[in-house]
Amino acid sequence: MIRTVSTLLALSFATSAWAVAVNDRVENFRLFDHQGGSHELYYYNDMEAVVVLVQGNGCPIVRNAVPRFKELRDAYADKPVQFFMLNSNLQDNRASIAKEAAAYGYDMPILVDDTQIIGESLDLVRTGEVFVLDPETWTVAYHGAVDDRLEYENQKKEASAHYLKDAIDDMLAGEAVEVASTEPLGCLINFPEKTARAQHADISYAEDVAPILMDNCVNCHREGGIGPWAMNDYNMVRGFSLMIREVLRTKRMPPWHADPVHGEWANDRSLTEDEIKTLVHWVEAGAPRGDGEDLLAVADVEYSDWTTTGLGEPDYIIDIPAMEIPATGVVDYQYHHVKNPIGKDVWVHAAEIKPGDRAVLHHTITAFGQPITEGEHKGRFQYHGGLRGYAPGITDQAYPDDTGVFLPADAYIEFQMHYTPVGRATVDESQMGVWIYDEPPTHKIVSMFMANDDIKIPPNAKNHAETVERVIPKAALLYNLMPHAHFRGKSAEFVAVYPDGTEELLLSVPNYDFNWQTDYELKEPKYLPAGTKLVQTNWWDNSAQNPANPDPSIEVTWGEQSWEEMLFGAILLRFLTEDEIKAREAEATIASAE
Repeated sequence: MIRTVSTLLALSFATSAWAVAVNDRVENFRLFDHQGGSHELYYYNDMEAVVVLVQGNGCPIVRNAVPRFKELRDAYADKPVQFFMLNSNLQDNRASIAKEAAAYGYDMPILVDDTQIIGESLDLVRTGEVFVLDPETWTVAYHGAVDDRLEYENQKKEASAHYLKDAIDDMLAGEAVEVASTEPLGCLINFPEKTARAQHADISYAEDVAPILMDNCVNCHREGGIGPWAMNDYNMVRGFSLMIREVLRTKRMPPWHADPVHGEWANDRSLTEDEIKTLVHWVEAGAPRGDGEDLLAVADVEYSDWTTTGLGEPDYIIDIPAMEIPATGVVDYQYHHVKNPIGKDVWVHAAEIKPGDRAVLHHTITAFGQPITEGEHKGRFQYHGGLRGYAPGITDQAYPDDTGVFLPADAYIEFQMHYTPVGRATVDESQMGVWIYDEPPTHKIVSMFMANDDIKIPPNAKNHAETVERVIPKAALLYNLMPHAHFRGKSAEFVAVYPDGTEELLLSVPNYDFNWQTDYELKEPKYLPAGTKLVQTNWWDNSAQNPANPDPSIEVTWGEQSWEEMLFGAILLRFLTEDEIKAREAEATIASAE
């Protein structure tokens, strides 16, 4: 295809913080839209053009331009053209944008740039601006107005020049865009940080940047950690500074995938907006060293082999049978049954899997019970309960206060081990640590699972959804939710359908990432009345646009291996006592009377 691309400009922008003009390259980013969807720009590289209108609440130019923008969206519905709107206004948020969209009939994704770092990188000036991007090179093919119909405080009955339409037509024809730039109209956008660029050089590495990294990143990015490189001093951070900016813009790091609008989570790993802006602006200022001690170089932190918070070394350590993992090939799921070595009945306060080789151990699921030695089910395992498992992203936390799991002395512990070869032979010698109560807790914690093994994901489907349901038989407190899928997993959510018919979205994960099997721990436990139905929905991307997809041409069904798929969920809860139920009913009666 013929494209008017300036290679020198594109290369120079790779290290530039500001100013995107025609022929400049736009770097990748990911943003939530106003309805909670998640969109990564470079995902749309199967399009011939990506069109973005800069939106802002209350702007009359935008309100008058959108009907024409929608007409063009509809006119090119059967063409490889993707339309978006983008809001970078300081004064707007998802709720107010959604309200504006409903009032004015905006029926396409409005990307919400809540930190303004994307609008800054695009050098936005006004709402009403339009960008047309060439996904072949991710350069700007057209920038300006939709057409010439609108003027400030005036508008013509019809446009005489159709800039946006002509640009799209030129691109679809494989031709250079004849009119690549026009003067956009709209309301000025306030970017305070753009006028403070000189001050960004004064952002303190010692006082501002290193503490953010220490609190949020170093636990993984350290020697022996799961991160691929160690944040052990300023020089390492400076060397990876452009990558830090990239993973922040694309929301790859920190690895947290829940929609912040729904639920509050005790194990939330996300950065605040101010922390993101501090890091990005420091990088764009050239990552200056400045004065002060290098916290990352002098921090004297001893990281335990065991990460469960606040409990120290385990009371008992159980060896999982060692496993030789080949350099390549497929390793079937391994099931090990280990006789409980503790030697007495105990109430478990916490349990943690310590991987022997994190590179090859994909996950561990633990359960306990008794092997069946007689009858028609001889050789199978009779399950009595479960303990904590392992996967990258799972938080190692003790069970909630005054709750635990009863582990009988005569139990066998089953370890389901899933390994993925990484190009070198190794031996995995993982262990499980167990912390126990001195006195039995008041409440038994319960792990419940949801699974639909009848899923069928069609070939080339970009957004296929299926569901599974489970009814909670008794009033309960819900502590934890974990959705699970494999390589094709795209998004997931849990909805509570209460006995009175009302519904509540408990968890939305619009950007599911198979590499991080996060269990989402509620900051405050959620009360579920008896008869509440939990509905889990998973979406999968079985198209070629999914870079992790092993084969988009096949129908995918349930299976244990990562190239197959699962609709699986795990929840952690405890059932209320009769006294607790009566107390809640009494409180509800008083509240309704008031």
